[in-house]
Amino acid sequence: MHPIRTRCLAAGLMAVFAGLAHAAGGNSCTSEAGIAIEVAGGTVCASIDDPELSHRQPMLRDWIERSARIIAQYYARFPAPFVMLHVRGAPGGGVRGGRTTDDSGLVIQVTVGRDATAEELTADWVLVHEMVHLALPEVGRRHNWLAEGVATYVEGIARARFGNRDIADVWAEYRHSMPLGLPHAGEGGMDQTPTWGRTYWGGALYCLQADVAIREQTGNRAGLQTALRAILKETGGFGAERDIDQVLALGDAATGTRVLENLYAEIKTTALSPDLDLLWARLGIPKDPKSEAFDDRAPLAAVRIAITARQPER
Repeated sequence: MHPIRTRCLAAGLMAVFAGLAHAAGGNSCTSEAGIAIEVAGGTVCASIDDPELSHRQPMLRDWIERSARIIAQYYARFPAPFVMLHVRGAPGGGVRGGRTTDDSGLVIQVTVGRDATAEELTADWVLVHEMVHLALPEVGRRHNWLAEGVATYVEGIARARFGNRDIADVWAEYRHSMPLGLPHAGEGGMDQTPTWGRTYWGGALYCLQADVAIREQTGNRAGLQTALRAILKETGGFGAERDIDQVLALGDAATGTRVLENLYAEIKTTALSPDLDLLWARLGIPKDPKSEAFDDRAPLAAVRIAITARQPER
């Protein structure tokens, strides 16, 4: 028996659901409270364990389907043929936290406030974050920063490319939060420092640096999205277990570079602090993207624009 493999994002201490992994009953939606959503080759079977939330199925269905379509657009397909989604109710509004597991089947768990509004669900990032986890194979706890970093980075970009999030808001969050991923005095490399900041935002910073470098080296013909799509295609996503070096090599092969492998070699056991002010300047990102104009004459303005450009839905 292997332990349940888990990827988790929580806004506070999230309760663990009991008996979840075996509740699906196979790859079918059988629960009376189930919502079956098919999108781009995958099926999301959602169950709602709260009577108050069960009466709001149309709103919840819109939220789930939109989140799945955002992910399917970014990866060119939904990253799992079948996933169970367990929605738990809680007092208040909004979406509180999520957890993705793979033990006898892929399961996503999320907590939704019973007073959640359609506007809050439209602006939700938690379910998109959890669905991103489905696209990356398990690479081991020591490399959890890669799984959480990819989910943190891709969530904002995928939503912007879909038209679900304002582009300026994405870059404002990155400018504000990427410094949280920088090493503090006495900390080691990414494989040695499993703090919250390094795991989520240090991992996201790795993704941003890789995205920019791939686009620079390929004349904007490829980016991190190219690598992540190839990794999903070759491995099947979270249902598989792969060595991190193999995963990064697959991504690099798709872009014709060695960006992912070389950057990982630099940071895995060494604490490095890139010059973020220089990076923002080269990308043309102002101090406050929500109130100040982007600099489209900056050296890497075309890279910035390509990363978050709105894409037509297929």
